[in-house]
Amino acid sequence: MEPLLGKTLTELQEIIAQLGMPKFTAKQMAQWIYEKRARSVNDMTNISLTNRQRIIEAGYEVGYEDPADAAVSKDGTIRYLFATQAQKHIESVYIPDHDRATLCVSSQIGCKMNCYFCQTGKQGFNGQLTTHQIINQIFAIPESKSLTNLVFMGMGEPLDNYDNVLRALEIITAPWGLAWSPKRVTVSTIGQMKYLPLYLEQSQCHLAISIHSPYADERLKLMPVQQAYPISDVLDLLRQYDWSHQRNLTFEYIVFRGLNDDPRHAHALIKLLAGLQCKVNLIRFHAIPNVELETSDMDAMERFRDILNEHGLTCTIRASRGEDIYAACGMLSSMKREGINTK
Repeated sequence: MEPLLGKTLTELQEIIAQLGMPKFTAKQMAQWIYEKRARSVNDMTNISLTNRQRIIEAGYEVGYEDPADAAVSKDGTIRYLFATQAQKHIESVYIPDHDRATLCVSSQIGCKMNCYFCQTGKQGFNGQLTTHQIINQIFAIPESKSLTNLVFMGMGEPLDNYDNVLRALEIITAPWGLAWSPKRVTVSTIGQMKYLPLYLEQSQCHLAISIHSPYADERLKLMPVQQAYPISDVLDLLRQYDWSHQRNLTFEYIVFRGLNDDPRHAHALIKLLAGLQCKVNLIRFHAIPNVELETSDMDAMERFRDILNEHGLTCTIRASRGEDIYAACGMLSSMKREGINTK
């Protein structure tokens, strides 16, 4: 059976046309799927019984796929595991925080980018998620209706699965879909220049860039993508856009003890980002197996933050969530679920 969850309005219209049904049926279906959260075609009661049966007989279902497993952190964070093709799995993370409820969404099974500090990269790349698999993470969790924000910061590089991610963003923000403001959604990228210009033209959702060092040689050791897409080229592109309203630009900076957490790096980062309307998120490194990097202490992170703020560059320290269930930044991996030794 082919899932309807994850179809855009245009795709639903094509299905309806192929089945010879009235054009307005597509909008009815979209309303049932995305607004009313119907789990069965037979729940779509303003579509005739005959037409509902034709949809089912044509091989379509709504297509919810519930999580295969869940782990709950002592801080309330929940890590969900979803099964995908070829007995592979992905993870997404629900993060409650007072009046906010954020879901960290995955876009790929594993990741090609192989950043040195990231457990997902150690897993390798095992396939692209379909639009259905991306949207299903949002709809299938018990907390779905309470979500206030989405961040594409889970497993994978979102812009390396651009078409499916863009369709997912359309469903999330379109009036016929979830009808969310783009301000509630952030897409995080290592600076994948092949699709970054398209994203900036085709979406109004917020953008986060992983930077982690202001020095090209150091960044290359942490992030092989620096070779193909130098951060200087990424910044040249970003400077062509107006960041003074609507969409936010954030730089994510994982802080490592003795590597990138000193005043020299802080001042170099200020110089590198000069002229951009942006903010910097400092992120504590979460240790993973076989990686010889250490977590910076809070005093160093606060000193780094204060230097940036004193020079007019807005900087915050992101609270670490879900580390005890391996759900914190850089820790997502389904290798243990699939019997792969991660020690």
